[in-house]
Amino acid sequence: MADFKAEAERLRERLIGWRRDFHRHPELAFEERRTAEIVADHLRRLGYQVQTGVAKTGVVGLLEGARPGPVVMVRFDMDALLVTEETGAEYASEVPGRMHACGHDGHVAMGMGLAELMAARRDEMAGTLKLVFQPAEEGGNGAEVMVKEGVLKDPRPDVFLATHVWNERPVGTADVTAGPVMAAAEKFTCVVKGRGGHGALPHLAVDPIVASAQVIAALQTVVSRNVSPLDTAVVSVGSIHGGDAFNVIPPQVEMTGTIRTYEPSTRETVLRRVREVVEGVSAACGAEAELEIQPLTPAVINDADIAEVVRKAAEAVLGPERVTSGERTMGSEDAAFFMEEVPGCYFFLGSANADKGLDAPHHNPRFDFDEEALVLGVAILAQAAAFYLL
Repeated sequence: MADFKAEAERLRERLIGWRRDFHRHPELAFEERRTAEIVADHLRRLGYQVQTGVAKTGVVGLLEGARPGPVVMVRFDMDALLVTEETGAEYASEVPGRMHACGHDGHVAMGMGLAELMAARRDEMAGTLKLVFQPAEEGGNGAEVMVKEGVLKDPRPDVFLATHVWNERPVGTADVTAGPVMAAAEKFTCVVKGRGGHGALPHLAVDPIVASAQVIAALQTVVSRNVSPLDTAVVSVGSIHGGDAFNVIPPQVEMTGTIRTYEPSTRETVLRRVREVVEGVSAACGAEAELEIQPLTPAVINDADIAEVVRKAAEAVLGPERVTSGERTMGSEDAAFFMEEVPGCYFFLGSANADKGLDAPHHNPRFDFDEEALVLGVAILAQAAAFYLL
């Protein structure tokens, strides 16, 4: 068996160079033109069949082996965030107000490294490697757009793999969990309509602020009283807007929030109860409510068999004692759109190093990670892909 860790180690300086270049030049969702061009040129030099412009800026690279076999798809997201960087790193963002604050610069670098390791094994491969460099993971649902544009066709993948650098875990570790690992997400918008009036004469008005306060308090019972204590869900109100003057009861209040669930049956229950609470409590206060619930992403659910393969790959690279299971988050990921169609595994790659001050949370202006994770991520992904292709 090939020593992918040693081979990835030989790419260390290039991986770091790629990552820092992308970090200096962050691009937002569906604007990743420079990143995509660099990736496409790299894949072409390695002999991949390259398709560009998928979902505007996405890149797909195909590497066909010498013999027929399964199609393994590996996804890497490319987009940055509207964050002003405060790391002080010498490779800090050169674009004001934009930053790779979630590690996607590292993901792209890992994808380029994996492409190189596997290209050297084309003649040994039985099957096809399909590398997908995806735009707009950060709220743009680029994966959903890619699926609609046919990225899962010609050829259709048999296996899906993806990873995310994870500053909630120390570098040199990984977590591979079967079943749900990231939540389905919905956004809700609620408008509570009352009747405006003078703040000194509340009996002549229908106060939507009071009604909204009751709605918000009641929504917290959806999880605590309608979801099994052995299951998981989140209902959070993130914004509330109503009124402009201290002595005026406004005619309406608007609030927005998010709903997160893992299991489809729980999701159905929570969505139903949120609507019942919003409409019922508003009516009890004499107000009316309009509720819109917008689905964002499904849950990320790992296939047990593929997760076991990835676990063995991670153990081969890191050692069994540094690979855990059970890591879950109520955060969401649009990789779920790929995984609704193709069985796969999405795993968390430890990237924090507190001793170096590289442990700020994701989406934080001071986010950065230990670049040792780049080497380890390439090695694990190569080891996992090799299980199916070599």
